[in-house]
Amino acid sequence: MDDGYIKSATATVQNGVAKADGKLSVTTSSIHFEPYNKEFGLGPYELDRNAVVKVKKCWGKGGGILPVTSDGIELTLEDGSAYQFIVANPDDWLALLGR
Repeated sequence: MDDGYIKSATATVQNGVAKADGKLSVTTSSIHFEPYNKEFGLGPYELDRNAVVKVKKCWGKGGGILPVTSDGIELTLEDGSAYQFIVANPDDWLALLGR
């Protein structure tokens, strides 16, 4: 992680029905997710903050379909890939990561 550390918190990454708890960190140049259990295959992820073109709220889903929490954020990158995280205080994350 680079020297410009800004924020870090426990988060859950979700990809369809798969989820993994871990640590979401933001620095001046990157967004990093480190899963607590690496055997799920969901991370670690290192995303370039400059590659993020859209940040919006999303639903955290149970079983990949049933909305269970509104505390989700979705990051869309230049290449069209998207990453969803369930976080506490999603509005704070939107303010930090929004463009």
